[in-house]
Amino acid sequence: GTFDGHGVFFSNGERWRQLRRCTMLALRDLGMGKREGEELIQAEAQCLVEAFQGMEGRPFDPSLLLAQATSNIICSLTFGLRFPYEDKDFQALVRAAGGTVLGVSSRWGQTYEMFSRLLKRLPGPHTQLLGHLSVLATFAVQQVQRHKESLDSSAPPCDVVDAFLLKMAKEQHDSSTELTDKNLLMTVIYLLFAGTVTVSTTVRYTLLLLLKYPRVQERVREELIRELGASRAPGLQDRARLPYTDAVLHEAQRLLALVPMGVPRALTRTTCFRGYTLPQGTEVFPLLGSVLRDPEVFEQPEEFNPDRFLDADGRFQKQEAFLPFSL
Repeated sequence: GTFDGHGVFFSNGERWRQLRRCTMLALRDLGMGKREGEELIQAEAQCLVEAFQGMEGRPFDPSLLLAQATSNIICSLTFGLRFPYEDKDFQALVRAAGGTVLGVSSRWGQTYEMFSRLLKRLPGPHTQLLGHLSVLATFAVQQVQRHKESLDSSAPPCDVVDAFLLKMAKEQHDSSTELTDKNLLMTVIYLLFAGTVTVSTTVRYTLLLLLKYPRVQERVREELIRELGASRAPGLQDRARLPYTDAVLHEAQRLLALVPMGVPRALTRTTCFRGYTLPQGTEVFPLLGSVLRDPEVFEQPEEFNPDRFLDADGRFQKQEAFLPFSL
């Protein structure tokens, strides 16, 4: 297939465990989930706001700018780089990331995954997917090579690639290690396209809902100004003070159902389920879309109603069935 089980997202078993641990530790050490990571996101959000303001009220499609802002955060964490929005090469990279996700999730992309050995020699829409992947792969190879040439084994890692290379050097004589050049490249490519498209699509959809429902937009604005003032950017520490804003973000993700089929899982042992025997290794797709649109859990599920995430006193309340990405 396109990915051949390499990298942190499409691998399984021991390979997946090693790659996930290395990637998550690197991201945590670089500040994700901490104040440093939040400041990085806030700084990029300010650049995005300034780009929007630069349109001076003219109608425009924000899709590319939203994807670039998201990709810049990924690139900062992964490669230690940030690109200006007007950079043509960066625009091409972001478009390739979007094209990769569309290609992988399309009917042709799914067919190619199953019959890649045959189809890779034939013309068809899958060649466009391979073209997008080639753009991402070329960029990833260049960045990994740049990091190899400047790597300082005595210094703490500055980004994910540094952390991966330092860990690779430590385990180079371990025959069981999965920290290889190929897995590094595929992990980097996955971070680029998956990280960019998921977040930017969610933000774009939320903006669309706020435009469609001006009263909701006004309530969010009133809450932000009342709690934070007109000039301060919100942070994670403000979440408890912004229950309605929190509810809007949750309801937007519920209605979008970005990954309706979830991330496929594989059975670790043969299992009997509702009279059916499922052999070990069977792929299982959790249909998250059916949960997010379940009328028994969410009344009138096709309606955009942020109040479903608030209790009678206006406080944010979690919903057990809120599963926007995976189990």
